[in-house]
Amino acid sequence: MTILTDDQARENAEALYRARESLVPIAPFTETQPELGMEDGYAIQQHLVSRLLADGEEICGYKLGLTSAPMQKLLGVDRPDFGPVFASTVHRDGAEVSVDSYIAPRVEAEIAVILKSTLSGPHCTVADAFQATRGLVASIEIVDSRIKDWKITIADTVADLASNGAIALGNLVVPLDGIDPRLIGMVFTKNGQVIATGAGAAALGDPLAAVAWLANTLAPLGVSLPAGSVIMTGALHAMVPIAAGDTFRAEFDHLGPITLRITGEEK
Repeated sequence: MTILTDDQARENAEALYRARESLVPIAPFTETQPELGMEDGYAIQQHLVSRLLADGEEICGYKLGLTSAPMQKLLGVDRPDFGPVFASTVHRDGAEVSVDSYIAPRVEAEIAVILKSTLSGPHCTVADAFQATRGLVASIEIVDSRIKDWKITIADTVADLASNGAIALGNLVVPLDGIDPRLIGMVFTKNGQVIATGAGAAALGDPLAAVAWLANTLAPLGVSLPAGSVIMTGALHAMVPIAAGDTFRAEFDHLGPITLRITGEEK
């Protein structure tokens, strides 16, 4: 159940749209309306997505957030959230991305899933997700917040497209044959120094469970996941701040490495 009227949701979406354009963050919506919840966030998100699609953006997949129990506990929720991945924000291995394009960017290493066939809810299972998967890809996500100082509640981050920014994908799409996504290990380095490790099970217990959850969550909205979709299944470690000059590299069992270089002016 939403608290916001449709006009209020549209107005809040417009504020986020302007923040994305200007790179000037806004105060949390929950600062003045602390009672706002996840449903209000999605009401705002839908208006913001419509605005961006009208500008020419194209959705090529989705990203999941809050797939770990500690993050859910931090924001007082018991389920993940999601937002779109826009084609304009997809980079390849070795890409250079400017820190100046974001407000307060962070990075996370993740396992991405590429679909080979359409996947739909509302009764999607892990087995269904397995059958629909073309393969897994090493990935790094840039997350950003248009909410000032990352002072987010669940309503704020959901409204802000689950704090989306950009993604970088590795060169290999690795079939699932003989691979258990839960057991894929990952080592994350910054400028050659190990700063985090993780495994696929950090993403909702199983990256394929994350994909099934997304399909089931989108079903009431009349949305299916088409073939070719990129699904970012959730961070395998705590997010890491970035700065100009940083080089991040995530090395995954089976999936190989992914490197992302950060350029721009020092902030």
